[in-house]
Amino acid sequence: RSISSNQPVVVQCQEAQLVVTVNRDLFGTGRLINAADLTLGPAACKHASLNQNSVIFTAGLHECGSVVQITPDSLIYRTLLNYDPSPASNPVIIRSNPAVIPIECHYPRRENVTSNAIRPTWAPFSSTLSAEERLVFSLRLMNEDWSAERPFTGFQLGDVLNIQAEVGTESHVPLRLFVDSCVAALSPSTDSSPHYSIIDFNGCLVDGRLDDTSSAFITPRPREDMLRFRIDVFRFAGDTRNLVRLRVSPA
Repeated sequence: RSISSNQPVVVQCQEAQLVVTVNRDLFGTGRLINAADLTLGPAACKHASLNQNSVIFTAGLHECGSVVQITPDSLIYRTLLNYDPSPASNPVIIRSNPAVIPIECHYPRRENVTSNAIRPTWAPFSSTLSAEERLVFSLRLMNEDWSAERPFTGFQLGDVLNIQAEVGTESHVPLRLFVDSCVAALSPSTDSSPHYSIIDFNGCLVDGRLDDTSSAFITPRPREDMLRFRIDVFRFAGDTRNLVRLRVSPA
C-alpha cells in the first residue's frame, strides 16, 4: 500500500509477526530505491511483496535473526532494516549511503490476576484478564486429580487447595508461565495487615519451606504455559471472618 512521504518506514506489531512497510522514496528525495537493496535482520531476509511505492517485509517475531529482551513489564523484539545500495554504474561515485534502521515491537509481559474471596462456602474462582494485544491469564481451583474445576464445597483447616495458573497464548509465540508472587490478605490490597506471602522472591514457594505444610509446585508441568501448585488451607489468627483473598502475579 502507499504510505505518505513523512513515514518512510511503518511497522505493524502483530501477535506472532511483524510487518514492515518501506516507502521506496526512503530518503524523501524523489529517487526510488531498489527493493533488492533492502533486507530485514541479521539473516538478511528478503521482502515478501512490493508495489510501485512500497516494499513490504513480513517475518515471525523470532525470524530473520531478531533478538528478544525480557524486562519486568515487556517482551521487546528487536531487529534491523538494512539498506545497502548497489554500486553505481560508475564505481568512482556513490549516489546513496547505506542505512540501518532499528525496529522494535513491545508486548506487555504480565498482568495481575486476582482471585475472588475464599470462604468456607466458596464457589470455584476463575479470574481472567484479556485485552487487545495482551496475553490472557487464568487462575482456577481444581479438584483432587486436576481433571476439572472444583465444585461448590466448603473448606476446613487441613484441606488442600489445588490451584492452576494458565496463559492463553493463542497465536502468540510459545511461552513458559511462572508465578512471580502469591500473597494472601484480608483485603484486596497486598499491603494490608495482616498478609502472608505464599510465593515470593520471583517464584519461590516460601510456604512450602515450613515443616508443617505440604504446599508445593506440581511437576512435571502438563504444558509449558500452565503451572500447578497446592497450598494448605489456613486462616489468619485472631480474625473471625474466615475470609482470605489471594493476589497472584504471573511472570
